[in-house]
Amino acid sequence: MRISLEVNGRAVEAEVSAVSRLSEFLRRVLGLTGVKEGCCEGECGACTVLLDGQPVNSCLMLTFQAAGHEVTTVEGLGSGLPNAFLQLGAVQCGYCTPGVLVAAEGLLCANPDPAEAEIRHALAGNICRCTGFETIVQAVAARAAACRRGTRQ
Repeated sequence: MRISLEVNGRAVEAEVSAVSRLSEFLRRVLGLTGVKEGCCEGECGACTVLLDGQPVNSCLMLTFQAAGHEVTTVEGLGSGLPNAFLQLGAVQCGYCTPGVLVAAEGLLCANPDPAEAEIRHALAGNICRCTGFETIVQAVAARAAACRRGTRQ
């Protein structure tokens, strides 16, 4: 089937299989390898993308379900949040990082001033076995604070 959607601000038209997962399409067809395929069951969060600004597990979506929608992957994010992660040491092995960044971006777009508990709740669907989440939560909070101050980080 032929679909049209927007990916990272770019119009995309493609022929897709009725059973292809959005994560597969983004990685294999569009080359957006920041979308990781971890569990393919919606448990790890490595495949998180924004669909019309809301975090979703792209491994649980069929590609055709994204037709007519706006998809944002880690490659489509600005540099502010990734820089905060780098500056605060919130990145270790990096496998979960794209999904965590996208989930955090979704939170900050919906709530630019989240409390720590809200940050933790928003990231609960992302598994990270390396960082223990402390530096990740600190990086999201630091980015939120920088946005409130109107500064770039």
